[in-house]
Amino acid sequence: MATQSSKNTLAIILGGGAGTRLYPLTASRSKPAVPIAGKYRLVDIPISNCINAGINRMFVLTQFNSASLNKHIKNTYHFSMFSSAFVDILAAEQTPDNAGWYQGTADAVRQCIRHVEQHDAEYILILSGDQLYQMDFQEMIDDHIARGADISIATIPVAEREAPEFGILKSDERGTITSFIEKPKPEVLHEWVSDTGDVMRGVGRIYLASMGIYIFNRKLLNDLLMEVHKNATDFGKEIIPSSISNYKVASYQYGGYWTDIGNIYSFFEANLALTQEIPDFNLFDNSKPVFTRARMLPPAKISGTTLERTIIAEGSIILASRVENSVIGIRSRIGHGTTIVSSYLMGSDFYETLQEMNHAAERNIPKIGIGERCYIKNAIVDKNCRIGNDVRINGGAHLPNSDHSLYTVKDGIVVVKKGAILPDGFVI
Repeated sequence: MATQSSKNTLAIILGGGAGTRLYPLTASRSKPAVPIAGKYRLVDIPISNCINAGINRMFVLTQFNSASLNKHIKNTYHFSMFSSAFVDILAAEQTPDNAGWYQGTADAVRQCIRHVEQHDAEYILILSGDQLYQMDFQEMIDDHIARGADISIATIPVAEREAPEFGILKSDERGTITSFIEKPKPEVLHEWVSDTGDVMRGVGRIYLASMGIYIFNRKLLNDLLMEVHKNATDFGKEIIPSSISNYKVASYQYGGYWTDIGNIYSFFEANLALTQEIPDFNLFDNSKPVFTRARMLPPAKISGTTLERTIIAEGSIILASRVENSVIGIRSRIGHGTTIVSSYLMGSDFYETLQEMNHAAERNIPKIGIGERCYIKNAIVDKNCRIGNDVRINGGAHLPNSDHSLYTVKDGIVVVKKGAILPDGFVI
């Protein structure tokens, strides 16, 4: 339920750069548009967290491959005409003042500040478009107000192995941030140990990492971007470190599940983790629903298949012999005798008609989906792929990183590219 503070908040969701670490999933779509959990897009996560907190005015900033993201948001987030709610895409655009693309997180917000100024808001919530978590932003805003903070940073305790990948900070007993270092080297980590609480200390999570989630008082954000640091391009590297000694910057420690989906391995692990009996990210929580496009698809149809720890999205037709520890996306089709293990099949955007299937068969082109007697393990199969019969994909550490016309291998995970055609008997 929206409170006055959430009504006074406007959210800016950063779409990220070219998403090269998520290639080939980002070859034809922006990072926030990458499908997750079989039926959602990554951008649905921050948008849903905002809606659940009563924050219903959002800008999504993007500049790479934004067509599919535009289409998804246009088809998904419709609010009452009597409401001020919106989710708007702000793509990088040339203006008389700036002819360049976004140079970083701070530069992206700066270039779009004139759109923000058209709306009444006391607080600006800045979010990343490539993280998986369920946070109550209302609590964070209330904490920001109660502390009288100028800036609040959402933080999460991390272990020594992860710490060099993040901005690490230290705070005093009142939760005010006193120092900050971006991606510290392992040899200096001992200087950045924090009291993260008994539970977190017990599991070795003794460093406070920035989650890249910020609340700024609106006027301060405008002053920082347009006057104080008008050439700064990044929040984490420039704006935040310089603000700690000049303003009250508070740490809001979050203790729930959060993962940064920055590369293929983390994306793969986050999706397969959803199949656990009690997953850390709970898609079945009535109080924190994840919203996405309502596609009006039929229910999934399954025949003769042994299923173990598997999520199956609507509209799927499954005839496989076994599917285990896998996520099966919308409109997936899997043929007789096929085994799927520890894989994410994204499904397809449409159904083929019988006439189209017959026409494809005449040209020896497989139907959309997975054929018969296939074995697929440790793989991501992107949308609209055509995988023939007796295809074998066996991902794992034995495969070196490589990039091919039909697939890419990263960290032992085989990623079959969007729309790829693997003929009968193809082996990876």
